[in-house]
Amino acid sequence: MLTSMTEKEKKLTVDNIVSACKDIDKLNKRGYNFLYLANGFIAHCSINGFKDYYSLEGSLEQDIRRYAGDNQWHNFHPGDENYDYYMAKKDVYNRIIAEIALDYLPGLC
Repeated sequence: MLTSMTEKEKKLTVDNIVSACKDIDKLNKRGYNFLYLANGFIAHCSINGFKDYYSLEGSLEQDIRRYAGDNQWHNFHPGDENYDYYMAKKDVYNRIIAEIALDYLPGLC
């Protein structure tokens, strides 16, 4: 059985990934582990390969937005094994999307 994230772990993950959207060099192991296990992302062999890709070719923020629908884990239901784990991942992913969206609201940033 997979272990769900604590509230503190969720916040640390969200904060790191949102920071990495602005500066990929800020991505740490926690953020990398979350992203490469999310639908749509690949590991690029290492955190450094991941950072290289997003510093040269890709947009982390665009890919996070692009894969949002694929990271809702609708196939898990209450009572299913690992349901809490996947709902925590969904929560984190949606918090990241919400934080990124704040950057686009006039007067808030």
